[in-house]
Amino acid sequence: MKHFIVVLFLMLFITVNGSLHAGDSGSAGDCAKGDTAYKKLDNKTALEFYQKALETDPKNYEAAWKLARAYVDVGEQLPDKKERRLHYEKAYEYAGKAVEINPGGSKGHLFLSIAIGRVALDAGAKEKVRLSKEVKVEVDKALAIDSQDDSAWHVLGRWHRTLSSLSWIEKKFANIFLGGVPKEATMENAVESFKKAIQLNQTSINHHLELAKTYDKMGEKTLAVQEYHEVLELPIKDADDEDHKKEAEERLKKSE
Repeated sequence: MKHFIVVLFLMLFITVNGSLHAGDSGSAGDCAKGDTAYKKLDNKTALEFYQKALETDPKNYEAAWKLARAYVDVGEQLPDKKERRLHYEKAYEYAGKAVEINPGGSKGHLFLSIAIGRVALDAGAKEKVRLSKEVKVEVDKALAIDSQDDSAWHVLGRWHRTLSSLSWIEKKFANIFLGGVPKEATMENAVESFKKAIQLNQTSINHHLELAKTYDKMGEKTLAVQEYHEVLELPIKDADDEDHKKEAEERLKKSE
């Protein structure tokens, strides 16, 4: 009888322990499948796998920030403004969860800044300026943790360009929410931030496109044209690169 109880206990332990490891493996496995879909530029499938991974293991930091990224990526392709915003708000939710799971991880803060920034793009002047403060707080945290993240430098570049080229009504809201337009927000700092992003990831089409658009705003047409040509020559790596190339081509026609 004693021998039977020992055997039963061991079988129960193996079953429970195996189930726990299977759960971990399931979450990691779904995350890996999401990565595979992401590399194939299939963001919707990637989103589904990251969602499953996080449901299996709610403390999976990697699944949380990658799910936030997926919601941004899918949202960017949606033509309907309300649908886009819903996706960006989901991205905000899961990026916030990633920060909650691991406050010391850079990616949670990065995608929190990106999600807020995407909401701001479709927002009115008042909300756009108010949200810019949150974008800066989160991207600064991301860079403080990992200064070699090219995407974070890209976000910072867009922040500088946006804040340094506000309309008169947006400047009024900046006085209310920011105490005026931040002195550090300049086109020159935008250029330096995009250049840093390119230094860290030279084949990113989006980095080159945003640098070109910044040069355009500064009246540096020759430099802008060089970057637009670079965009057209680089290979497609991300799901929205095709759109970036089309935008560069259209802007190039107007510049030349």
